Amino acid sequence: MPSMRMVIPATIITTIMPLATTTVITITTVITITTVITITTVITITTVITITTVMAAVMMSIATTITATHMLMTTNEPDLAAIRGGMTKSEAAALYRLMTWLSPSFPVGAFSYSSGIEWAVEAGDITDAASLRGWLAAMLADGSGFCDGIFLAQTHQAAAARDAARLKELAELAAAFVPSRERQLETTTQGRAFIDIACSAWNVAGLETLIASCDGPIVYPVAVGLVAAAHGIPPEPVLHAFFHAVVSNWISAGARLIPLGQTDSQRVLADLEPLVTETARRAGAASLEDLGSATFRADLATLRHETQYTRLFRS
Repeated sequence: MPSMRMVIPATIITTIMPLATTTVITITTVITITTVITITTVITITTVITITTVMAAVMMSIATTITATHMLMTTNEPDLAAIRGGMTKSEAAALYRLMTWLSPSFPVGAFSYSSGIEWAVEAGDITDAASLRGWLAAMLADGSGFCDGIFLAQTHQAAAARDAARLKELAELAAAFVPSRERQLETTTQGRAFIDIACSAWNVAGLETLIASCDGPIVYPVAVGLVAAAHGIPPEPVLHAFFHAVVSNWISAGARLIPLGQTDSQRVLADLEPLVTETARRAGAASLEDLGSATFRADLATLRHETQYTRLFRS
């Protein structure tokens, strides 16, 4: 059988070879691109995994911190008001009670007593705002005011310590320390009223036991110190509130007797503010050895008032 030979024209070979070459180059290019895509994908996946791992670690750290903080707050139970710089709940309650107990509207009958000021006005010792201010400053810093502050602070200390024997001694000494019958009526009547209202409207555990320890008449400053201690109120704000109430009542009596306008009355109260602060500090730091009065004229006024012909006040 004769062999057959296929003769390919040169023109055709020339055409095919470039096509073949082109095809090979195309395949190589595809392979290269595929490789690049694969590498890029790996890098992307690795990056995502790395970021995910870091985010997970951060979230675990935040969760741990939040949990620890919550456990700490639950354990210590801090007062958020105190953290913000405001009053704690106990401080707000103490302020509320002091404002109530030592307000002119608290029914202890303080408005009906003048502590001898009525006689001083009739005698001409007190005639205007300036003389009233001087008289009250002496009574507060060197007379009955300072002594009452000592009794209040000492009573508060004994009541806080639940020292029944000490309370009895203080109650007896304070009741015997007043210079006249009318002043004794004034302070014991107010003290009894303060105790009765506190037991009725502001009772607290242990208060009645402390009252029973006094075993006798309870004068006004002793009553205030005893009740405040039973409620856990510190002595410093109690002394300030007590002196503010006493001075305000004295000014009210003087305003009705002189008479004195409301603006002048407030000026006297404002002028006495530094003295109230200082007397409260002194009384809080004093002992029973510091008791004493140098206001003889004021003590005489309470004695003379007992026989005064016309009177608006009970002392």
